[in-house]
Amino acid sequence: MADLIQDQLLQARGDLSFQLGLMWETIKAPLIVPMLKLGVIICLAMSLMLFMERLYMGVVIVLVKLFWKKPEKRYKWEALPDSIDDIETGGSNKFPHVLIQIPMFNEREVYKVSIGAACNLSWPADRMVIQVLDDSTDPVIKDMVELECQRWASKGLNIVYQIRENRVGYKAGALKEGLKRDYVKHCEYVAIFDADFRPEPDYLRRAIPFLMYNPELALVQGRWRFVNANECLMTRMQEMSLDYHFKVEQEVGSSTHAFFGFNGTAGVWRIAAIDEAGGWKDRTTVEDMDLAVRASLRGWKFVYLGDLQVKSELPSTFKAFRFQQHRWSCGPANLFRKMVMEIIRNKNVRFWKKVYTIYSFFLVRKITAHMVTFFFYCIILPLTILIPEVEVPIWGSVYIPSVITILNSVGTPRSIHLLFYWILFENVMSLHRTKATLIGLFEAGRANEWVVTEKLGDSQKNKGNAKEKSAGVKAAVRKARSKILDRMNFLELIVGVFLFSIGWYDFLYGKWSYYVYFFLQSITFFIVGFGYVGTFV
Repeated sequence: MADLIQDQLLQARGDLSFQLGLMWETIKAPLIVPMLKLGVIICLAMSLMLFMERLYMGVVIVLVKLFWKKPEKRYKWEALPDSIDDIETGGSNKFPHVLIQIPMFNEREVYKVSIGAACNLSWPADRMVIQVLDDSTDPVIKDMVELECQRWASKGLNIVYQIRENRVGYKAGALKEGLKRDYVKHCEYVAIFDADFRPEPDYLRRAIPFLMYNPELALVQGRWRFVNANECLMTRMQEMSLDYHFKVEQEVGSSTHAFFGFNGTAGVWRIAAIDEAGGWKDRTTVEDMDLAVRASLRGWKFVYLGDLQVKSELPSTFKAFRFQQHRWSCGPANLFRKMVMEIIRNKNVRFWKKVYTIYSFFLVRKITAHMVTFFFYCIILPLTILIPEVEVPIWGSVYIPSVITILNSVGTPRSIHLLFYWILFENVMSLHRTKATLIGLFEAGRANEWVVTEKLGDSQKNKGNAKEKSAGVKAAVRKARSKILDRMNFLELIVGVFLFSIGWYDFLYGKWSYYVYFFLQSITFFIVGFGYVGTFV
C-alpha cells in the first residue's frame, strides 16, 4: 500500500513537472522571448545614452583643462583688501554684507566644528551675520548649540541662534524662514554650510568677488572634500562617485552652460537671485536643485570653483548612506516630473541649454544611469542566460560598460585599484536608487521622505591613530545595527539569491562564462543584504 502511494506521488510530481514545462514552452516563444528582446533593446539604448554622455563629459573636461580659461580669467575678479583695518584701502567698507546660514538638526557630533569654522571666516565682523538655524528636537542638543552661539557672540561675532516652532519644509523651510528676519535685510549674499561642513577662513574672500563684479552671476559653488574618506571601504566608494561629480560634471556644466545643480551647501548665493527665482520651495527633497533650475530659467549664471574646497563628512553607516541616496535619487526624478514642461516652455534661455538641462542633467544622469545599471546588469542580462534564444552583443555587455567605468574613475586616481569593487557596489546601490527614482517619477508614498544624514564627527581629529579610528567607526556601526532585522536588507538578499542561482546555471549550462560576474555580484548583494558593508575598514 505504501509503495502504491509513493508511486502515485512520483507520478503526480512527474505530471506536474511535465505540465509546468509544457506551459513554459507554450508561453516562452510568443511572449517571454519578445519581451526579453525588447528589454535588451531598451537597455542597450540606455547604455548608449550613458556612454555618449560620459564620452562627451570626458572630451569636454580635457578641453576645459587644456584650453579653457580659469574662472578668475573668464569673469571679472579682484582681490579684497588683505587687512580689513587698513584705512588707506577703505577698511571694511569694501566688504559687502554677507549672511552665513548653518541649518542643523540634532547635530550633537558636529555643531561645534561647523559653528567654529563659520565664526573663523576672514570677514569683517560688522559685515557678517551668522545664522544658526536649529530644527533640533532634542532639548539637550538645542541647549548645547545655543550655548555655543552665545560663547562666540561674547567674542564680538554677530551670531544668532534661530529656532522654529515646527519643521515645516525641513531644510528649505528653515532657510526660507531665516531670510525673512529683519536683521538680515541689509545682506546682499548668503553662504550656506551644512552642519558637517568646515570652510577655510579665506572662503568668502575667494568666492564673494565673483558675485560683486559680475552682476549676471547668482551662485558660486565650492567643491566638497571628505575628512573621513579613508574610514572604510564604503566611504572610499562614495568618494569615487562624488569626485567624478565635482571634478567632471560640475566643471563641465559651469564651463559650457554656466549651469549646474546647486549642491545645497558650500555655496554662496546672491539673495536677489533667490528672490527673483521664487525663493526656497519644499515641493521636493532636493530644494537646492529646485532653486538652481528656477534661477537658471530666469537667466542667472553659476560658476563652480574646483579649487575652493570645503571639508565635509561622508555617511559612515550603510543605513545613513541609504537614506541619503534615496533622497538624492528620488528628489531629482520628482523635480524632473514637475519642471520638464516649464523648462520646455521657457523663453529666457537658449535652446541648447534646455537640451542640456532636460537630456543630460536630468534624463541621463538622474534617471537613466540608475535604471540601466540595475535592470540591465542585474535583471535582463541574467535572464538571457535562462533564455538562450535572446543574446546580448558583447559590445553592450562588456565593452561599453568597461569604457563607462574607466571614464568614471578619472575623478579619483588614488582609488583606481578599487575600481572593480566600486562597480559591484554601485550595481547593488542601483537597486535602491532605481526604486527611489521610480518613487519620485510617480510621486509615490516616500517621494517626500526626509531623513537627516547621520554624522559621527571628525574621527580623524578625535582619534590618535589608524587603529583607533577604525575601532571608533566600527563601534558606531555596531551600535547602529544592534538589532538583526534592522541591519538586514531583504530586497538585496532576494536579488543576491537570484544572481547566485543564475551563476550556477550559467556555470553548468551556459556558454558565455558570465558566472564569474554573477557569483561576485551576488556575494556583494549578500554582504549589503546582511548589513556588513560598512564594516570593511
